[in-house]
Amino acid sequence: MAPQGSETTGVHVWLVLWKAQRAVDVHARRSIAESGMCGSDFGVLEALLHKGPMPVNVIGAKVLLTSGSITTAVDRLERRGLVERKSDPNDRRARIVHLTEAGHELIVRLFEKHERDMERAVSGLTPAERGFLVDLLRRLGRGAEGLR
Repeated sequence: MAPQGSETTGVHVWLVLWKAQRAVDVHARRSIAESGMCGSDFGVLEALLHKGPMPVNVIGAKVLLTSGSITTAVDRLERRGLVERKSDPNDRRARIVHLTEAGHELIVRLFEKHERDMERAVSGLTPAERGFLVDLLRRLGRGAEGLR
């Protein structure tokens, strides 16, 4: 139940959500910038670390990059020796992006710091409150996506 006097209109929910997201996003962007990496490169490496090798277009969808932007990011990471494209054994036309050993070592180290930074950013909530919030945000997102 909402606290007495709190506003529950759709506009107010959106505004509070937007302001909270921006506040947390400041911490995330700072954390990533301190790694010396841009957000898209960090996102690609993080996705490969946690999801494993993937085609470029799948990575792009996961890290919310357009096809041109994801190709540019993967090219940049490949030039730095952090990822490599390999043939897909199931589809000769497809190429799969893999972390190199150097890329794996780098993103493990960077992600550990990022994880600590993000823990600080959400430290105002207990673990139970975080779980409740995640559940509510998923429901909110699915409901809004269903309206398209």
